[in-house]
Amino acid sequence: MTTDTHQLSVTRLINAPRETVWKIMTERFSDWWCPTPWQAKIDNVEWRSGGRFDTTMYGPEGEVVPNSGIFLEVTENTRLVFTDAMNRDWHPQEPFMIGIMELETEGAGTRYTAIARHWTKEAMEQHEEMGFTDGWSAVADQLAELAETNTGSPS
Repeated sequence: MTTDTHQLSVTRLINAPRETVWKIMTERFSDWWCPTPWQAKIDNVEWRSGGRFDTTMYGPEGEVVPNSGIFLEVTENTRLVFTDAMNRDWHPQEPFMIGIMELETEGAGTRYTAIARHWTKEAMEQHEEMGFTDGWSAVADQLAELAETNTGSPS
């Protein structure tokens, strides 16, 4: 059994309480999920373990990228884990990654960590070449801006 997760990650300290960050993550998903100028549309999302996670991303030059998957874990105010390795009917698909988004209280704010684990080194390298760091960092910034604007900065 291998322990190599072929992992990429980004982290960001968000100046808002964990509950606020979670609320933005789940209730304003389309507003932060893709780095602008890309846009995300929720096709069907069920915020529960085993729930559907179907979205479509739209690019500025007419790109359309559908994504179908499921949530493996949804722990309120703490953690989202999803994968594209199977669809909502539990049918296997060509996997690319497992996504993990974790929230931890840090001082008066929230530490947001987003992790992408890949089945192969090649998939991880492909994700890096696709712009993982810039893209997922931009998404973290967008989430932070929404959460911080919603509550103001903690004192």
